[in-house]
Amino acid sequence: MNMKLADPTKQPPLKALLDKYRPNLKLFSEIYRQLHQNPELSTQESQTAKTASSHLRTLNFETHTNIGGHGVAGILRNGPGPKILLRADMDALPLEEKTGLPYASTKIVKDPSGNSTPVMHACGHDFHVTALMAACSLLYAARECWSGTLLVVFQPAEEGLGGARAMIDDGLYEKIPKPDIVLAQHVVCLRAGNVNIRAGRLLTAADAFDIRVHGRGGHGSAPQTTVDPVVIGASIVVRLQSIVAREVTPGELAVVSVGSINAGFAANVIPDYLDLKVSVRTFDEGVRMRVHDAIRRIVEAECKAGGATQEPDIKLVGSTPATVNDGKLVKDLEGTFGSYFGDRMVDMERPSASEDFSLFATEVGAPYVMWMFGGIDEKTWDEAVQKGKVNELPSNHSPFFAPVIEPTLKTGVDAIALGALTFLTRK
Repeated sequence: MNMKLADPTKQPPLKALLDKYRPNLKLFSEIYRQLHQNPELSTQESQTAKTASSHLRTLNFETHTNIGGHGVAGILRNGPGPKILLRADMDALPLEEKTGLPYASTKIVKDPSGNSTPVMHACGHDFHVTALMAACSLLYAARECWSGTLLVVFQPAEEGLGGARAMIDDGLYEKIPKPDIVLAQHVVCLRAGNVNIRAGRLLTAADAFDIRVHGRGGHGSAPQTTVDPVVIGASIVVRLQSIVAREVTPGELAVVSVGSINAGFAANVIPDYLDLKVSVRTFDEGVRMRVHDAIRRIVEAECKAGGATQEPDIKLVGSTPATVNDGKLVKDLEGTFGSYFGDRMVDMERPSASEDFSLFATEVGAPYVMWMFGGIDEKTWDEAVQKGKVNELPSNHSPFFAPVIEPTLKTGVDAIALGALTFLTRK
C-alpha cells in the first residue's frame, strides 16, 4: 500500500489539536479505577466489553459485540481516506493483587476449570481499554480535522494468545472493513510519560506445550515397585534448561520456561503421571523449530531412560507469531511522536513477551506497529535508576505492578490518538 501523508505545514499543530479535543480525563480516571477494581479473566470479559461498547454507542460508532467471545468492534466513518484500526486488549490475570492501592482488586472468580482464583489487572489491559475509550472521544470530537475510517477493536483473551484469532474466525472482517494500517500500544515498566517505539522485531513468538509423563504409581516406601514420574519430570525440567545454553546460536533470543509442574497429592504415594506446562519464546523461525524439536527429543529420551510405561503426551496447545513492526510506519510515527513527546521518546530493552495483536494485520495483509508507554511513578523510577535497581521494580504480571494513573493515562490517550492522526487524512 502506498499511502501519502498530508502536508504537515498545512495542518493545525497536533499538540493544539489534542489539547483542544482531549476529553476530561477525570471521568476516564474513574473508569480506569472501576476496571482495575473489577478485572475479568480471559473469555469472561463481559462487563469490560459492556463498558467499551456502551461508550462507543454514545459516540455514534457502529458497534458490534460478542465477536469471538466478548470481543467488541466499532466503526466511525468520516469521509474518504485510509482505514485505521486501533486495538486494546481487555482480559486480566489469575493473580492475587498485592499493590495496596485503594482501588485494588479483591475479586475471586471461577476459572474455566471451575477452580476459584483471585483476579488482577497485572498487565495493564485496564489502561489500554481506558486510553482507547478516551481516544475515541477525542477523535470523534475532532472529526472535522480528519478524514477516513476509524476502526477500534476491544479484544478478549489476549493472555491466552487466542483472542485475536477467535475474533477473526468469528467473522470480524465481515462486520468491519479490512484495515489499511493496524496500531496498538502497551503499558510497561518504564518511567510514566515516556514512550518507546522501534522498527522490526518487538515481541517474540510464543508457543505453549502441555506434557504428560506416564509412570506406575505405588507406595512411597516401595519405589522399586514403581516407575516414578516425578523423578523423570525433574530430569526433564533440568535438561530443558540446556536448550538455550547449548543448542541456540549465541545472540539469538530464545526462552524455555517450565511454568507448571504437577503430580500427586500425598507424600507417601508415588503418582501415576506428571504434567508439565512449558513456554517457548523466540524471534527467528529456524530457532523456533529447533527449540520445538529439542523439547520433544529431551522429553522422549528422559521418559525412555526413566522406564516410563508409555510414550509421553506432548501437545502444542497455543501459538502466536512474533510481532515485527513495519519500518516505514515506524518512521512516520517517529516523526509525529518525536515532535509531540520530545525527550520523552526513549530507548528500552526489547521485551521477550508475546502478543497475538499482529494477527489483526497479517490476516488482511496490512502493516502494523505496536509501541510501549511507561507507567512507573517518575520519582520511583528516578530513584531506581540512581541506585541501579530498575530491574527490581514490579513489572507486567507481577502482583505488585501498579502504574500511576497520571501521567500514564494522558500519555496512553495522546499516543493512540496521535497514532491514528498520523495516518488519517488531515484536513
